[in-house]
Amino acid sequence: MIHLRYRTIDLELKHTFRLSRGATDKRQNLIVELEHKGLVGLGEAAPIPHYQQDCASAADAVDAMVRKLGDPRAFDSAARQVAVTGQPAAEAAVDMALRDLAGKRLETPLYELMGIDPTSMPITSFTIGMDRPEVVMRKVREAKAFAAFKVKMGSDQDRPMLEAVRRATKRPIRVDANEGWTFDEALSRLEWLQEMGVELVEQPLPASQLAESRELRHASPLPIIADESVHTAADIPRLAGAFDGINIKLMKCGGIGEAMHMIAVARAHGLKVMLGCMIESSLAITAAAHLAPLVDYVDLDGHLLIKDDPFVGAIVEKGRLVLPTGPGLGVEPKPRSQG
Repeated sequence: MIHLRYRTIDLELKHTFRLSRGATDKRQNLIVELEHKGLVGLGEAAPIPHYQQDCASAADAVDAMVRKLGDPRAFDSAARQVAVTGQPAAEAAVDMALRDLAGKRLETPLYELMGIDPTSMPITSFTIGMDRPEVVMRKVREAKAFAAFKVKMGSDQDRPMLEAVRRATKRPIRVDANEGWTFDEALSRLEWLQEMGVELVEQPLPASQLAESRELRHASPLPIIADESVHTAADIPRLAGAFDGINIKLMKCGGIGEAMHMIAVARAHGLKVMLGCMIESSLAITAAAHLAPLVDYVDLDGHLLIKDDPFVGAIVEKGRLVLPTGPGLGVEPKPRSQG
């Protein structure tokens, strides 16, 4: 018998986070606890409002999934078998909680169960939201420990903002337009982005414009990575030739199991792989970080954008994520004495 508990947490951001679709100062996520034979597996859902999800819908989905859950030891398939359509963030929370529970039962870190070397980590980028040039420069300087930056774009202030970032750092820059450009805007911007030393561009055009994305990719001097255009492995074959790579997020695909499938399908189609996140605590970030050694680009910084992370998990050292060594995900609640 498995027992379910869940609660919402409010994550207040250090800075207003702006992208082409809007701005936010806080997010509300759902923490899931699955208890079985005295052990508790932890999971986190970061529902995506852009896809009509919130904590209430995620909680309903988690309830429905756990009611249908059979043997929790079958963690590799259990979450997919009881998935709820349209609620991938809830699926991700159940998936990571089951995997955390399995590791704790076997007293083994999850990366060992998965056969992954935690030391072969790519650098992770730090995200800079859209803002005034002087604010952007301050954000970059505050994040000087990072070896790469991802800059949110998609407005008429793209150029002065990126120039401000480049004045503040010589380190690699990645750009994410979040569907914010027209075809002509993207074509003109890609030229000077290359001149500015940008490494790659995420989702320049709306996800609905696949034909235009294919044309843009052939004209682009920079690699183009799909984000909003890709959710699960089923989306990948049609993207080959329109993009150079894909961005996998646990909250979009439904968890570690589907993410592993996506990596394999992307490789089969000759695509690069980025691992990204939403605004998440160290709980979900650490779950995703278990896959980081398998990908080309890492953008797992959601926990670093919030003021008071309620968990202790993966940390950043010399620009790379370092996984905890405890059983399962290795994540623990932050002691109250630490804030």
